[in-house]
Amino acid sequence: MYEGAVQDLIDEFGRLPGIGPKSAQRIAFYVLEADREDINRLADAIRVVKDKVKFCEVCFNVSEQDLCNICRDAKRDQLLLCVVEESKDVMAVERTRTFRGRYHVLGGSINPIAGVGPDQLHIRELLTRLQDDTIEEVIIATDPNLEGEATSTYLARMLGSLGIKITRLASGLPVGGDLEYADEVTLGRAFEGRRSVTG
Repeated sequence: MYEGAVQDLIDEFGRLPGIGPKSAQRIAFYVLEADREDINRLADAIRVVKDKVKFCEVCFNVSEQDLCNICRDAKRDQLLLCVVEESKDVMAVERTRTFRGRYHVLGGSINPIAGVGPDQLHIRELLTRLQDDTIEEVIIATDPNLEGEATSTYLARMLGSLGIKITRLASGLPVGGDLEYADEVTLGRAFEGRRSVTG
């Protein structure tokens, strides 16, 4: 334990997701040793992001304007809607350059242990978006974990009666992976999602 301001800084960094005690200590000592200008730039960037960045009024992606750049883009396919958990998932899908539709960010996934139910997510807003009959397919792209699967199942049940095509991202074995290290669910999904091979 350090005293005073140093320990306070370590404690604050330790509250960040994915930062353990040792990483928090390393970051705190980096801050202590860094040039004042570098730290001021970091502090300013944190302040600016809290002041300027908000959530898109339509899809809930991060944006500095009322509508994010994807919702403002008239060239995007209006018929396709990809539902993701977080804004970082939008960026992951965008990097593939294979999806040209629009998005809906739920703001998390159903996780009863953490006290997150459907009412804490942007599901009501999703239903509102689907009322205008523009969207023909909803692609559920939640994480392939317990919470993501629960969210996907809930959405599929809820949206099933709307007459819209509901699909889920395929999941299976990663490229370069070994079968012996794959968990049962992943391997099972790989079998279910198998496709024909022609020689």
